[in-house]
Amino acid sequence: MGRRLPVPEVNAGSMADIAFLLLIFFLVTTTIETDSGIDRKLPPPDDVTEVTRKKKNVLSVLLDGKGQLLVQDQITALTDLRETVMAFLDNGGAPSDSPDHCAYCSGKELSSSSDNPLMATITMRSGRETEYGFYITVQNEVVAAYNTLRNREGQRLYGLDYTDMEIAYEASETTEAEKTLLRKQIMHLREMYPLNIIEPLQ
Repeated sequence: MGRRLPVPEVNAGSMADIAFLLLIFFLVTTTIETDSGIDRKLPPPDDVTEVTRKKKNVLSVLLDGKGQLLVQDQITALTDLRETVMAFLDNGGAPSDSPDHCAYCSGKELSSSSDNPLMATITMRSGRETEYGFYITVQNEVVAAYNTLRNREGQRLYGLDYTDMEIAYEASETTEAEKTLLRKQIMHLREMYPLNIIEPLQ
């Protein structure tokens, strides 16, 4: 009778070390995606008294479930939204002798529209059946109105567009000294036209 050969054994002594090294490798090399959202102010809680705003300093934007856009209860074309928001923000309706007067505004100075960009607020409401794509498009147009006005003031004060400043600030080749100056200029432009957009709860 032939002699049975011994079955070779697999040396698993180092398997734990290999698994640990692979775990460390994947932890180090894996990038974790961070969720990005839309920067908006939430409405205050019920027990907090909301600061009273003049009606003329509030621009109401409504997106109904039928795909219609209403600004101040008037049906408005999406292509006209940016200009409408800009005219509202840049109106400068406060009298020249008033502390609320906007010296850098170049609007029509209508007494029925906003006093200055610091007091101007945009409320955005959307119906439950509003399509998400339409909602985002309207959001983009409103933010573009702010950026257009910031670009104008950036050119006037610093010779650069606000949007170009933001790109330069995020660029890796920008030096720390340049970033410090850009941040100061960017914050100044944001203070001139603060993004006051509120989405009240339904």
